[in-house]
Amino acid sequence: MSRNILETILGGIVLLVAAGFVIFAFNTTSVSTSDGYRLTAAFDNAAGINVGSDVRLAGLKIGTVTESSIDAQSFMAQLELSIDDSIQLPEDSSARIVPDGLLGSNFVELEPGGSVVNLSNGGAIQFTQGAVNLADLLGRFVFTQDGPDSGGGN
Repeated sequence: MSRNILETILGGIVLLVAAGFVIFAFNTTSVSTSDGYRLTAAFDNAAGINVGSDVRLAGLKIGTVTESSIDAQSFMAQLELSIDDSIQLPEDSSARIVPDGLLGSNFVELEPGGSVVNLSNGGAIQFTQGAVNLADLLGRFVFTQDGPDSGGGN
């Protein structure tokens, strides 16, 4: 009987520690639920972007990717971004998907435009550039270089 009580108490302690870890992880990763206004952007290649990926401006996080889908008409990756309310982006701003270092994950980098009119909630970023596949780019570079035996002479 005393063994069952001990196991129950130990199980409760394990659950409390697990709950504390989840709360700690939630707070330190700056995961937000629905703060900010929503923008959409269409990309030809959204490789490495998931729900929760960072949206950055000048290297600083200003939002997150809240939803991703495929547009059935254009076959483009459609991303929904949640942007901090304190950042008002001009309507001619651009978005591109860039890697976070050589081996890091990808994030959405925003470049503000020069328009005096700002994007509003539900607006769309028109100018986008998808993710670049570095392995494919390197392969194209290596296999398109002219070597010493490439010909050209008689």
